[in-house]
Amino acid sequence: MATATAMSGANTAAPPMSKEERKVIFASSLGTVFEWYDFYLYGSLAGIIAGQFFSGLDPTSAYIFALLAFAAGFLVRPFGAIFFGRLGDMIGRKYTFLVTILIMGASTFIVGLLPGYKAIGIAAPVILIALRLLQGLALGGEYGGAATYVAEHAPRGKRGAYTSWIQTTATLGLFLSLLVILGVREAMGTKDFNDWGWRIPFLVSIVLLGVSVWIRLSLAESPAFQKMKAEGKTSKAPLAESFGEWRNLKIVILALLGLTAGQAVVWYCGQFYALFFMTTIAKVDVTTANLFIAASLLIGTPFFVIFGTLSDKIGRKPIIMAGCLIAALTYFSVFPMILKYANPALLQAQQTAKVTVTADPAQCSFQGSPIAREIDFTSSCDIAKRTLTTSYIPYENKAGAPGSPATVTIGDKVMPAPTATLNAERHGFSPESGKAIADFKKAVGDSAKAAGLTTVASPDKMNKGMVLLLLVFLVILVTMVYGPIAAMLVELFPTRIRYTSMSLPYHVGNGWFGGLLPTTAFAMVAATGDIYYGLWYPVIVATMTFIIGTLFIKETKDVDIYARD
Repeated sequence: MATATAMSGANTAAPPMSKEERKVIFASSLGTVFEWYDFYLYGSLAGIIAGQFFSGLDPTSAYIFALLAFAAGFLVRPFGAIFFGRLGDMIGRKYTFLVTILIMGASTFIVGLLPGYKAIGIAAPVILIALRLLQGLALGGEYGGAATYVAEHAPRGKRGAYTSWIQTTATLGLFLSLLVILGVREAMGTKDFNDWGWRIPFLVSIVLLGVSVWIRLSLAESPAFQKMKAEGKTSKAPLAESFGEWRNLKIVILALLGLTAGQAVVWYCGQFYALFFMTTIAKVDVTTANLFIAASLLIGTPFFVIFGTLSDKIGRKPIIMAGCLIAALTYFSVFPMILKYANPALLQAQQTAKVTVTADPAQCSFQGSPIAREIDFTSSCDIAKRTLTTSYIPYENKAGAPGSPATVTIGDKVMPAPTATLNAERHGFSPESGKAIADFKKAVGDSAKAAGLTTVASPDKMNKGMVLLLLVFLVILVTMVYGPIAAMLVELFPTRIRYTSMSLPYHVGNGWFGGLLPTTAFAMVAATGDIYYGLWYPVIVATMTFIIGTLFIKETKDVDIYARD
């Protein structure tokens, strides 16, 4: 990998950073914290947003659509990376910062004012998704600029340490969003918060926007970019140079598959999927789950800097690869342990009262479809599985005789599932079908409750220490893969196309591989009835990154980025 070859000889290390340079980097990091705060408010409030903006769907479909709207912001991040990366390489890092923060802050504030589905109908989710797309575009341009800006200020031999502060911003932004949400919810009560109080954290972002803009205005341009611009060496076509030349495109592809894809799934599994698992599958109340996640982030965040600093000594690659490998080897042990210690009564019920769906496989649809509505599931198999999925009750599948109606077995109780017909307008079930489905759901719900399969986690029976320890372990894996990644991506590419080149693999990895993790994992669980099946997604991707990264990515810590125009 030619562009990752260490420079030697005449190149000398940059002098230590001055007090003013440290202040500039701190200001850049703080502004990025605010931007991540804006972005993660939506993810933390996905359940409430599902009810506010997708209430025209059944609860399971609404939640999937809410997650998809969250994922929409991630899907467009690579396009933001290309657009803003080009600007950053042509006109500078500082001005690109100002544009991205304005777009992000304004979009978040408008979400706080946006009427819900009951007020303006289908326009509500359409506008919401449009705002999420704007947020994603802005964030796509933010990270590459922040990482490049900080790395180009950092002394040689300390890039891992200094860029690791940028790596803390995503977690700190999530932590800040959780604190604001918890504070507002506790102050006004859950009912009022769910009704309208959820808007307050979005509206508060206008204050953060003002602070962030002031911070960005105080920044000086990157010295590496200033030097390159003064020498007339800026790229006139960064997109063509980054992706039109195979020597650079090859590194972009390897950076995606051998670094950022695995880093992304470990990141999102350790924080967002852990929260989803706690609240839905382990049935821990939202406030308690958020407090656990916030505490684990608070304890684990210093490890971003620890591993970033360590990467300056032993290299970026071994730390990132170790994080991916450990994650792939431990996820199927850690998440069952979280259930065991968070809700032991529920685990015991699942082990005692086995749930089985017996059905003709030909009658069964894909339960995890993100575009399906409740009325799209009319076969007895689909109704049976939909009923269990809505309550996150794990079940096993058993093939029935061809053409036979599906049954749900809970312990020794067997309940036949009805087959539904639609009404004349095909907007809902016929009255007879509606009643039959309601009766079936009640019977399943009563049996599940009697068997303890819907038991809410009891704080008195919860082993809080072990739950926190497991969550901290997941966060430390996040810090291993994420702490050194910014420095490594910066070091892979020359200054003239650095912003563009590093932004794309980072945002494809984090926006697509990582951003789709909650939706994909949820769909996999819904489709199979196995509450752990969704873990196969991060395990496979992390394993892929470990193999490709180990074989094809070279170490970059000794690269002299100042000599690479």
